[in-house]
Amino acid sequence: MRVDPFALRLRSSLSTAAGEIDRREGFLVRVERGDAVGLGEATPLPGWTEGYEECEGALESVDDRDGDIGPDAPAARHGVELARADAAARAAGESLARYLGDDAAETVAVNATIGDGSVEETRSAAREAVRDGYAALKVKVGARSVPADVARLRAIRAAVGDGVELRADANGAWEPAEAESFFAAAADAALDLAYVEQPLPPQSVAEHGALDSRGVDLALDESLAAVGPDAVLESGVADVVVCKPMALGGPVRTLEFAERAAARGTDVVVTTTIDAVVARTAALHVAAAVPTRRACGLATASLLAADLAADPAPVEDGEMRVPDGPGLAGDAFESLRRNGP
Repeated sequence: MRVDPFALRLRSSLSTAAGEIDRREGFLVRVERGDAVGLGEATPLPGWTEGYEECEGALESVDDRDGDIGPDAPAARHGVELARADAAARAAGESLARYLGDDAAETVAVNATIGDGSVEETRSAAREAVRDGYAALKVKVGARSVPADVARLRAIRAAVGDGVELRADANGAWEPAEAESFFAAAADAALDLAYVEQPLPPQSVAEHGALDSRGVDLALDESLAAVGPDAVLESGVADVVVCKPMALGGPVRTLEFAERAAARGTDVVVTTTIDAVVARTAALHVAAAVPTRRACGLATASLLAADLAADPAPVEDGEMRVPDGPGLAGDAFESLRRNGP
């Protein structure tokens, strides 16, 4: 096994649970299995995963043949598990999606993310996304007052019509009273929201279950990292769970969790942690293999100013086509396999 560090700049800084970030630093993992070379990516994001140094240490400690990495280093686990799965899929002559699941989809619908702008900025961004073919829009809320956010969502709904799915993502910004106020105002405004993501702080899983969501589905995202995915699932609170393979410890573990969620009637949305192209492509394969079919949060390549390689699955008309070559993307990453980042 070979591990090489890399660093990529973002186009603009982003706010995360650990503060502002302006670059993504991680590791490209390469595993040889006979003639097959598998690629993995470990790109930690504190608040979701271990930190950079912890990730590096975990990767250095693993036995490349059959060793494992503990649950406290999910990004490192992701890198190793992905590299092994990519090598196995390439050896079998199957795409990673087909290796993970026989019923994998050929394309995956993705949502556009609308930031926390003014009413006019929000309306304009929504119209542009719909013109680009997106049929699902995730709108950031929670940084403004509830009435201001409802006004922004009302402007979007008026601009794009009834055929576009709207999601609101509060990133845990509200207290219960604010969340209740939002749900009531959204219902009165007939916004027809598909779901509201993480309205309350991540640790407040039980409190989410006490909310009157007025028939709107409830999605949990940050809570999976805060209390653990199994605890969220067992609570029965979420209608939708937002799964980040980097935070869950790899594509196989993510798919196993998705299958457990589906068996309980809980939908799955797969998203990235602002990953480079290797992990982003892997997340696409995972999304194609999960049992439920909701638009996923994989359209994040544009957040990076540069990448490790050309994207083999760009967004087209609101969808991403799953590469059908062996492993992650056939020969698309051949230079990375031979030379590293």
